[in-house]
Amino acid sequence: MYFIIFYNFSGGLILKNLVYDFDEGSRGMKDLLGGKGANLSEMKRIGLPVPPGFVITTEACLEYFEKDNQIFAELEEQIIDHLQDLEEKTGKTLGDPKDPLLVSIRSGAVVSMPGMMDTVLNIGLNDETVEGLGKKTDNMRFALDSYRRLLQMFGDVVLSISSHKFDRALEDLKNNYDIEKDTEMSEDMLKDLIEDYKDIIAKNSSQGFPQDPREQIMEGIRAVFDSWNNERAISYRKINNLPDDLGTAVNIQTMVFGNTGENSATGVAFTRNPSTGEDKVYGEFLVNAQGEDVVAGIRTPHDIKELDDIMPDVYEEFMEIVDKIEHHYKDMQDIEFTIEEGEIYLLQTRTGKRTAKASVKIATDLVSEGIIDEEEALLRVEPEQLEQLLHPSFDEKDIDEEKIITTALAASPGAATGKIYFDPQEAKKAKEKGEKVIMVRGETSPEDIEGMNAADGILTSRGGMTSHAAVVARGMGKCCVAGAGELVVEEESRRFWKDDEIYEQGEIISLNGNTGKVYEGEIRTSAAQLSEEFNQILEWADEVRKLGIMANADTPEDSQTALEFGAEGIGLCRTEHMFFDEERISVVREMILAGNRVERKKALEKLLPYQKEDFTNIFKKMKDRKVVIRLLDPPLHEFLPEKDEEIEKVAENLETTPEKVRDTIAELDEVNPMLGHRGCRLGISYPEIYEMQVKAIISAAAEVSSENSYEVRPQIMIPLVGISEEFSKLKELTEETAEEVLDNQNSEVNFEVGTMIEVPRAAFRADKIASNAEDFFSFGTNDLTQMTYGFSRDDAGKFLREYQEKEIIKRDPFTTIDKEGVGEIVKIAIEKGRQADSSLEIGICGEHGGNPPSIKFCHEEEMNYVSCSPFRLPIARIAAARAEVKENKNI
Repeated sequence: MYFIIFYNFSGGLILKNLVYDFDEGSRGMKDLLGGKGANLSEMKRIGLPVPPGFVITTEACLEYFEKDNQIFAELEEQIIDHLQDLEEKTGKTLGDPKDPLLVSIRSGAVVSMPGMMDTVLNIGLNDETVEGLGKKTDNMRFALDSYRRLLQMFGDVVLSISSHKFDRALEDLKNNYDIEKDTEMSEDMLKDLIEDYKDIIAKNSSQGFPQDPREQIMEGIRAVFDSWNNERAISYRKINNLPDDLGTAVNIQTMVFGNTGENSATGVAFTRNPSTGEDKVYGEFLVNAQGEDVVAGIRTPHDIKELDDIMPDVYEEFMEIVDKIEHHYKDMQDIEFTIEEGEIYLLQTRTGKRTAKASVKIATDLVSEGIIDEEEALLRVEPEQLEQLLHPSFDEKDIDEEKIITTALAASPGAATGKIYFDPQEAKKAKEKGEKVIMVRGETSPEDIEGMNAADGILTSRGGMTSHAAVVARGMGKCCVAGAGELVVEEESRRFWKDDEIYEQGEIISLNGNTGKVYEGEIRTSAAQLSEEFNQILEWADEVRKLGIMANADTPEDSQTALEFGAEGIGLCRTEHMFFDEERISVVREMILAGNRVERKKALEKLLPYQKEDFTNIFKKMKDRKVVIRLLDPPLHEFLPEKDEEIEKVAENLETTPEKVRDTIAELDEVNPMLGHRGCRLGISYPEIYEMQVKAIISAAAEVSSENSYEVRPQIMIPLVGISEEFSKLKELTEETAEEVLDNQNSEVNFEVGTMIEVPRAAFRADKIASNAEDFFSFGTNDLTQMTYGFSRDDAGKFLREYQEKEIIKRDPFTTIDKEGVGEIVKIAIEKGRQADSSLEIGICGEHGGNPPSIKFCHEEEMNYVSCSPFRLPIARIAAARAEVKENKNI
């Protein structure tokens, strides 16, 4: 082990190890060695066949960036020492013309970023050592093939020469000799290709290809470090909310070759099916190939089961390795392997990316098999990913009637319909315009990441189930059909064709990622069906979580959906949504246009039966569960027409003049409605509106309770309170109105009155508000975020993306709660509120209520519940349980 020794001013020593041998590491050192290096070390530790090598740490990477992207002397010294050790272990020497040591240089981030950073294979080959390798292996074709691969990768990764230039030279050579496959190239052809590649490098690079193996290694390490900040890696981190300051480790490993002949191969396998979760090894391999051939989709690979026919002894050993790895890691693994002359070697294992469906099944199966417990299963299921299971799929009846363009590999499940786009940037722009997008490529590469993220579905004409397109699509939860070999994709011409049928950019197609079928036109979808395994996960979540889960629901239909998804009650019922019904809106407008309070009350009396009916139907659905009803919140002008034609129609219906309607609209017009005459301010100015709503709520609750064996539990919420006196006056109005209704009906209803904390001043005065006989707080974090930031939620989209790109903010604060700003205000309100009333019930009902990181925050702050849209309830239930498990495990 090698150390840099630093002295600090107190006289102590600081030992810094920048490079670790595989024998020195373990999977517990992931933050330092990266996922790949930690797992290579772990596999070595448990006795699996791993070629020897070493890891340059993430700390070294960060120091490299600090020192202006230079490999500093201390790091170079440790690398050289470890290379000498590697030479001793292998009995081979870098640059030896008879038996050269060859290595690979691979990235290895802390969090897996498949294909986003760079790799260089066959380092150590040059004009002299290629001859030695050919003689040593008695296989000159293999040696030349390995050399031409190094030239292309080095040119692309290290010298930044477009890989298309090398691809074009390869295709030209194959066309000249009328061959189709790379494996058909003879030694003489490969020699010609090597010279072509050298010419490309000489013409496009000032430094040329270095013949010194040590220079190759140092340049390769620098390139892999630099790839942490390439465009596709940065985009991937933004898409997946990963930090930019982790850096990447670099793995230097002795080469093993899958391209030495017919008894060698390379492949990728998952210990379980990553699409369905089936307990069955799933993978592909190519005979006489190197690793990038499989993921690049250059050749169509064999199913892993065929290895049993080709190399039965190797297959048996491989299956034993698979079983050992999965039981050791206690999770589905993604394994890269190479078979060299009948000997199998492992080049990587990592936790396998999987679809939401597979995630749930694997977690529940591992519990059934006694490998993990229920709490660990909850940690294996990412709440955000599970939204895939809640989305619709194609209606099978409609599929039968649609024209099938082709059938290929079902690489990632789901369904997608959209316009065809061939260029990633054009796909991204189309998505920004609101279009549904199907990205079509011959094969995808890491450079396509932004287009893939924008696409609703992905279609490729080449590649297999473990190709780049397939793996990335599954991780993103996007539908993907891969290897559609019947299609000819012309990316530059923006079209693809099959036989006589041509499909141009902008035409609509549909993909079925469950069957691999591609259809013409748009296809309707049907609702998702939740599996038994998914329901089992939800049951475990409900047993563990402390946080209550409520729903935002405004109608009986929403309430029913909420119950089906496990809501414990309604945390937000927005009464204004009930006013826009065609039959009711005219009565609402009559109330707004009334010239005085008497006329306004007459109009409200007409509206009362509608409101009562709404609440009656919701209460019947929810029975004895809590229902939080927010009194009218938006400004009145939102209910009035805007166009002249509509104004005239309203005037005619209400037997008034268009001028009066226009005068009222002008009178109610506001420069900044979000901060204007709305919420509790309406209740202060027009108390008769809130009186009518309270009458409707209480009379409906009394009737439903009297007619049934359960007790209705309404909670009346006064919105936009910022001053305690606002709340006290409106609470008094609410209670007096409710008592009057109950006296008249000779009934009893246990109702509560609370407020929505969405004005920062209310948070700072929460103790005063709570001491005024407050029953509950509910944080309206949408408006609280707007007022805290001074951002308009409707307009912030114009600049928030730029803010994220320039790293001014990490996440959209309207999606994930801003813990440092909004979160601090929430904390103050909770602390002050519970100081005044320790039994104060506190929840959240903004959009953040269905966002897993925000739910974790709510759990940590000991709120009573979160409330979100019905379709996000399963996500919220699992996120709340994971927050509890992580707290218990101190994760």
